[in-house]
Amino acid sequence: MGELDTTSLASLVAGNVAATGGMAKLIGEREFPTLSHEGERESIHISVIGRVLLVVVFDDRSSLGLVKLRSKQISQELAAAFAEIERDSEFATDALPFDEITDEEIDSLFSQT
Repeated sequence: MGELDTTSLASLVAGNVAATGGMAKLIGEREFPTLSHEGERESIHISVIGRVLLVVVFDDRSSLGLVKLRSKQISQELAAAFAEIERDSEFATDALPFDEITDEEIDSLFSQT
């Protein structure tokens, strides 16, 4: 997996989660918090943890059931850790770093002079 293009994988995973989120809403669900894709040699399990995605790529040396169990356990721990960080963070109560930038300023960065 050393040659894995993680940027492409992250983009495709995010798109996959967005697409299945749309499907969930169509059938009356809020979201599908876990997604799995099984291949011949490699498989992927995705867990939605708030605004974070946990992606596990695994091969036939592990089972989907074991990956789901471990992912569920770590997802709960990560969710608690993220909530604690958010509570303790000054950033959570302050304005976002780019809030003061106006649309006109952004446009001027990309306009040709």
